Amino acid sequence: MRMDHVSYACEADGLLATTERIASALGVEAVKGGVHPRFGTRNMIIPLTDHHYLEVVEVLDHPASGKAPFGQAVRARSAAGGGWMGWCVEVDDLAPFEQRLGRQAVPGNRKFPDGRELVWKQIGILGLIADPQVPYMLKWEGDPSLHPSNAYPGTVRMSRLTIAGSAERVTEWLGEPVERPLEDVAVEWVSPKGTPGIMSVTFDTASGAVTI
Repeated sequence: MRMDHVSYACEADGLLATTERIASALGVEAVKGGVHPRFGTRNMIIPLTDHHYLEVVEVLDHPASGKAPFGQAVRARSAAGGGWMGWCVEVDDLAPFEQRLGRQAVPGNRKFPDGRELVWKQIGILGLIADPQVPYMLKWEGDPSLHPSNAYPGTVRMSRLTIAGSAERVTEWLGEPVERPLEDVAVEWVSPKGTPGIMSVTFDTASGAVTI
């Protein structure tokens, strides 16, 4: 179990403009991800160090976006103005989570222009919708070289998350200490009044620390 990526739902001016603001703040370039046909969304990617990445995601006018929980989550966060939607943990085995949550993981995919296909299974988006401090879980399948962090050699490091919520709640959700997947990312847990979830993410860049 390890930290995989953070997801940012695009703001009112759309995917490209939102991604450009974030990439510019970090001093890097973003790359096109692609369409997730099963979810009715599309994304852009900023590779980071340590096998991490940042995705900026946008909901599409697509039938799947109203049915798939991931599409619903992106739509709701963007409708609220956009911003950090959640974080994701990579696991080797989704079966324990399927058993605890009482449902099956769902497949995801997107194709590259050259025909190669990135494939995975994920579970936990309904939990994230209900309680945005908790991560969803993902298992990558297929060619490991296609992991989004490999789009280009990352130079920016994700160093800190500030999460409204509690380590105890996330530990309960994961079934093991939350410190395990976050061993290389510092976390500040805060408990403000209001909705739980990611408040900010801090990155180490060539120009110093940048918090978004």
